[in-house]
Amino acid sequence: MPRDLIPGDVTIRSIKPGDPRTRLSDGDGLYLRLFVKGGSHGWRLDYRINGVRKNLSLGTYPDTGLALARKKANEARAMVSAGIDPSDARKTAKQEARQRLAEKKTADAGLPPAGSFEAVAREWLATVHTAKVSDGHATRTRIRLEQDAFPWIGRRPLDEIEAPELLQCLRRVEERGAIETAHRVKDACGQVFRYGIATGACTRNPAADLRDALRPVVTRHHAAITDPGQVGALLRDMAGYQGHPVTRCALTLSALLLLRPGELRHMEWSWVDTADALLTIPGDAMKRNKADKVNGPPHLVPLSAQALAALAELQPLTGSGQYVFPALSTSKRCMSENTVRSALRRLGYGNDDMTAHGFRAMARTMIAERLGIAPEVIEAQLAHAVPDALGRAYNRTQYLEQRRDMMTRWADYLDRLRAGAQVLAFKAG
Repeated sequence: MPRDLIPGDVTIRSIKPGDPRTRLSDGDGLYLRLFVKGGSHGWRLDYRINGVRKNLSLGTYPDTGLALARKKANEARAMVSAGIDPSDARKTAKQEARQRLAEKKTADAGLPPAGSFEAVAREWLATVHTAKVSDGHATRTRIRLEQDAFPWIGRRPLDEIEAPELLQCLRRVEERGAIETAHRVKDACGQVFRYGIATGACTRNPAADLRDALRPVVTRHHAAITDPGQVGALLRDMAGYQGHPVTRCALTLSALLLLRPGELRHMEWSWVDTADALLTIPGDAMKRNKADKVNGPPHLVPLSAQALAALAELQPLTGSGQYVFPALSTSKRCMSENTVRSALRRLGYGNDDMTAHGFRAMARTMIAERLGIAPEVIEAQLAHAVPDALGRAYNRTQYLEQRRDMMTRWADYLDRLRAGAQVLAFKAG
């Protein structure tokens, strides 16, 4: 046993300022440095581990008396004998204590633990997802995760979640009959896990193992009329619509312009160039990802004589405001998404007969079958990103002259159907 060289605490207390000594040794590497911290004395232990000499602080005197310093030194020596560096062990203990404190603060604040599914998912939502998609899309994704994933796996460590646990979470969504929502939640979870792999939060994506584990989604297409005789009847009904004239024009332009319902509703007068017979829809008003909304080109819609006539009818009604189709209650908002749908209902067309979106499907089918227009021209006018022969997405002027001709022929064709003409399908060759 090493010999104790400091007789007792009385010896330490007897040291006065001005004492020429800088330390008192207690043997076997333990010593007391004198007057080191504002007049206090500090305990130190020299030790050697793995051939390296190191030093460990054991506290200050008088808070740490001689007996306690010797106890701490013996504990440190025992760790060295076991091959454990006491300095490293102390750092690890401090890190663990800080982590426990942070976790407690996180829990007290109602936040998810670090590395949990919810924490990683919210980070992905904030840094990646919202930068790629529209605000509405990002909000819907967040709500799905908050309602159908976080309550069950939100606080689970991301790298501990396996496919069966994720499937059990998704089964709850299936059981309430929300099959499509279950698939959307699975897809969102898959993106969270892929983000987790990229950031080191996990090593694999269990959502990928659930490819065939959910019931398939039964796709419901937008109801659309494509029979020429029935289309003619629809057009005559629309022409005789007895509601608001702005709504009647919205029905007319829904058939003529091939726009999505939201694009039609948000149409602004500043986009309309009657001299060049062209409607220019800014990229941020189109159905695109966020990057393309900001950087993508506008969508050009050639205006037929019939479309220009409908706009001329609207000009005295709404031309003094921002929107071509303002809400009936205020010109500061565009018309409701239910306006065209409700007008179709008033004309006797139910959801299984015709929808606002069905005008695009009607045009896409009939322009190809009845007018023989090339599919790539139709897709360009529908603003579908079809790449060209070099794999590049079409630019805003691609097929513009062909599209002008197509829109004129389409409007003329609708006029003939409205008049009750029997128009035969185009036959290639």
